[in-house]
Amino acid sequence: MVAIGMTPPAAAADRGLSVGAIRLLTLTGLLAAYQAISSSGLVFEGAMPGLPAIAVALLRQVADPAFYPHLGRTAYEAAAGVAIGASLGVACGVSLGASRFLAAMLDPWIRALAPAPKIIFLPVLILAFGIDAGPKIAMAAISSFFPVAVATFGGMREVRRILVQVVRSFDASTLQLVRIIYLPSIVVPLLGSLRLAVGVALIGALLAEVKMSNKGLGYLIIQDYNAFRTAEMYALLLLVFALALSINAVLRAIGRRFGVP
Repeated sequence: MVAIGMTPPAAAADRGLSVGAIRLLTLTGLLAAYQAISSSGLVFEGAMPGLPAIAVALLRQVADPAFYPHLGRTAYEAAAGVAIGASLGVACGVSLGASRFLAAMLDPWIRALAPAPKIIFLPVLILAFGIDAGPKIAMAAISSFFPVAVATFGGMREVRRILVQVVRSFDASTLQLVRIIYLPSIVVPLLGSLRLAVGVALIGALLAEVKMSNKGLGYLIIQDYNAFRTAEMYALLLLVFALALSINAVLRAIGRRFGVP
């Protein structure tokens, strides 16, 4: 007999298979619809190149050694931005959660700035860091800071004050309090927010590269757009999409080990 509230292994496997099949069918349907519209003549062919042309452009991009320095530049900018932004976001969230005064003073500002489009900071970042990798890293850092800070503060608010009082009663230092009580409480929301942070950091770096850069995937995309090489542009967009999905899958696998859905 199967325990109440537990999913039988066979049922879980069937459900996973059905979900995977639905996703595959959905993707197949979308690709078929795109190709049908592209071939129908209803849309200018240059605006929606056929899937074979995009596939050829994709293979050409992957086989070109000159592509990988651009990929490496974008990956470096996004990764550095996430490392900086997430670190500051954790520090900010923990500080707000540990101090009611700081929370009352800064939380409204953080929540007001969090949904703002981060591209508005780009001119200031260019003035501050020049036109090399600096403003792209800064844009990625700003983009990733807010989701991590908000999620970390939310996790800190779930900490039971009685636990803090018990630990303090043993004359624990602030660092011990953070390590014993606060950090375990923010692991789940932090890992969940990192998946969002990586995505917005990648978007931030790409937007900055599109606006002003001579290297990176955003630079390649805007060059293809200006030259009306739409098949190559679509191929690059697919590569960016695949990169984001791969990173998200890795973070999701790590999160599941900590109970993150």
